[in-house]
Amino acid sequence: MFLREIERESDVMDQYVKQLVELPRKHGYFIGFDSDGCVFDSMEIKQKECFCPAFIKHFGLQAASKYARETWEFVNLYSKDRGCNRFLAVEKTFKLMRLRSQFAQRGVKLADTSELSAWLKVETKLGNPALKKKVADSSTPEMNRLLEWSLEVNRRIEEMVFGIPPFPGVREVLAAATGKADMIVVSQTPLEALEREWEEAGIRGTVSLIAGQEHGTKTEHLTHATRGHYAGGKVLMVGDAPGDRKAAEGNHALFFPILPGREESSWAELAGEGLKRFFNESFAGAYQNRLVDEFEAALPSEPHWEN
Repeated sequence: MFLREIERESDVMDQYVKQLVELPRKHGYFIGFDSDGCVFDSMEIKQKECFCPAFIKHFGLQAASKYARETWEFVNLYSKDRGCNRFLAVEKTFKLMRLRSQFAQRGVKLADTSELSAWLKVETKLGNPALKKKVADSSTPEMNRLLEWSLEVNRRIEEMVFGIPPFPGVREVLAAATGKADMIVVSQTPLEALEREWEEAGIRGTVSLIAGQEHGTKTEHLTHATRGHYAGGKVLMVGDAPGDRKAAEGNHALFFPILPGREESSWAELAGEGLKRFFNESFAGAYQNRLVDEFEAALPSEPHWEN
């Protein structure tokens, strides 16, 4: 029964890619929007109330919870790794925790993540369906624990995260771009949560597709949705994390950053000069370079406890 369920989920994953490839193209311009921390002010509540408590619980970090939380929040909120996939975040957080003496001093034995690292090297659709298939194919304590953690995160988010409206300025941008650009969501959040949050906010109808972690990486989202369909300078990615910029650069697309801590002013800028320049094709060059420089300065590479 469980194997048949995994096979069905594998077929569904193929259908997700097909959705992107067969996306209707109605306009000459394309905009992809990240969701958490970009369209919605949901990063803090998800990371601090859902991801991190479950991380401490499942990986046995209670005795050094202060330092586990500090490390988790640095990776996922306050560094250039902000917004990365949840499984990559586990790997990155453990890498940093192994450099901190507080865990050994408190008798905490950090979990082995070698199997996770090996899986991350070969899997691109980093979501629960792919992880379930991995566990079904070769069940191990390490990967079972990772799956249990991820499933609990989803339950916590469903119970905790609701009633969060889009940032001020989001609706104005979506309205201004409607009828001029094909628009989709490009996110590493599970599809179920994305669908619920965009529907609850009343903006689901403004985008033609919501692509989540089940659809692959953000780079793959843009590749499947845009390659061969839009001329140079007519694809824009809007996001708040370095991964969004990486996805744009991987597809020779433009990038508009929503600056962490300055989201309202960023959306106001996009609603005004940003969209104007995108549609009159004067976005690239000095204007985008200024935005990227501000974005690079907004998030550190090294944790503050190393300074």
